[in-house]
Amino acid sequence: MAITSANQLELLQTAEAVAREKMIDPGLVVEAMEESLARAAKSRYGSEMDIRVSIDRKTGRATFTRVRTVVEDEELENYQAEMTVEQAKQYLDDPKVGDQFVEEVPPVEMGRIAAQSAKQVILQKVREAERDRQFEEFKDRVGTIINGVVKREEYGNVIVDVGRGEAILRRNEKIGREAYRNGDRIRCYIKDVRRETRGPQIFLSRTAPEFMAELFKMEVPEIYDGIIEIKAVARDPGSRAKIAVISYDGSIDPVGACVGMRGSRVQAVVNELQGEKIDIIPWNEDVPTFLVNALQPAEVSKVVLDEDAERIEVVVPDDQLSLAIGRRGQNVRLASQLTNLDIDIMTEAEESERRQKEFEERTRLFMDTLDLDEFFAQLLVSEGFTNLEEVAYVELDELLVIDGVDEDTANELQARARDVLEEQARAALERARELGVQDSLVEFEGLTPQMIVALAEDGIKSLEDFATCADWELAGGWTTVEGERVKDDGLLEPFEVSLEEAQNLVMTARLQLGWVDLADLEADEAEAEEDAGDESAEEAGA
Repeated sequence: MAITSANQLELLQTAEAVAREKMIDPGLVVEAMEESLARAAKSRYGSEMDIRVSIDRKTGRATFTRVRTVVEDEELENYQAEMTVEQAKQYLDDPKVGDQFVEEVPPVEMGRIAAQSAKQVILQKVREAERDRQFEEFKDRVGTIINGVVKREEYGNVIVDVGRGEAILRRNEKIGREAYRNGDRIRCYIKDVRRETRGPQIFLSRTAPEFMAELFKMEVPEIYDGIIEIKAVARDPGSRAKIAVISYDGSIDPVGACVGMRGSRVQAVVNELQGEKIDIIPWNEDVPTFLVNALQPAEVSKVVLDEDAERIEVVVPDDQLSLAIGRRGQNVRLASQLTNLDIDIMTEAEESERRQKEFEERTRLFMDTLDLDEFFAQLLVSEGFTNLEEVAYVELDELLVIDGVDEDTANELQARARDVLEEQARAALERARELGVQDSLVEFEGLTPQMIVALAEDGIKSLEDFATCADWELAGGWTTVEGERVKDDGLLEPFEVSLEEAQNLVMTARLQLGWVDLADLEADEAEAEEDAGDESAEEAGA
């Protein structure tokens, strides 16, 4: 087949037809044709030649050209596609390195093999363009709901026709025991779109919490308009879910708006989620209040929040325990996901027993160390004193408010407490010396003798050892392992050293040892504050 004898407009007509069919840019098809014709020409003229083909976008005329580039003498390797400055002088005026000499060559006769090769090149280019178009179309739709038609099922995974491509709904992203047949219509959440060698992969989900949020956005106009905001969602797909909402208009009840007239709005979502029961909860900035709402329908008597540990203790009446925990722990698990806190639930009886035990332990402490009778020790505990340090160093007026305590008695109490603390410190210091603790650690400000003993028993016996510690090793913390929060015990945690205090202690040790330069540290802090200020300004602008 000779290009010159063919209808020159046929190339453009073919390109437009393919582009319309595949819904891609006709220019990409023409570029693929140019590349395929250039390959065919190279097989005729020689693979070492730099043959290029240009198709006129208006007339369809294909122009074949040979390009030769001017290079340095020592860089000349390909005599068919390169030439030296001296050689170029017979073709160009004042040639320089990098100049190109372009000459037109006769069109080629395309045999059967060449034509087949050209066809493969065009198909490959069209396929790549189609994949790019699919990726560009769907990558911006991540986080939205899409409707599709079930095409087939493979090993439990559902392949869904989403119009201009196929998507996959993995079996672990299906709700419960959902089963689909070919041709069924399905609504899913686009969870991720990835560019892979076999083409863009679109991953769908029906179990994602975001899917429920998007369904509510479709059913509740106030959410779509931004009057009501979904703050958090927790799901046990196909069984039960909790969703927290807040209204920015005082005249609109967020829970009522989501429920709808006679439950019509929430029922539409429930039907889509295969009967999943949904608790709609009002959001509250106050974490304990929000948690009380999240544990509905159970009643809560008392909430104790530990912000550092991100844990919360909830006390419920004895008859409400099973309701608060829920079937197989479902209610408390969803409440934990919704608040992002670990929740410990106990009955009033269990909490009373624990408080009684703590009261007895503190009473015994004061009786043994301060040589007090049981009644007087109980008075101290009842007034909120928990340890010897509080008794020894509290303002005298706080002791005088206790019934039967005058100024002399208060002074005597504090003197006894200080004597005991000094004796404990002396004994701890002797123990630390026995363990081989160096003076650099003993003299380090911020550590008590008892803390030093705890460090030494773990092998930390010098300031250098201490400076290598991580803050969480000292203060403790929490680690998430396989989705569950696991407690990391800190060496100084029994002494109520916070994470921030541990950070300051370690950094002070490193400064004293010269491991960290104070000027660099101040510069880093200033830069961090500046970045935080910029982020705040951006959020305010947004």
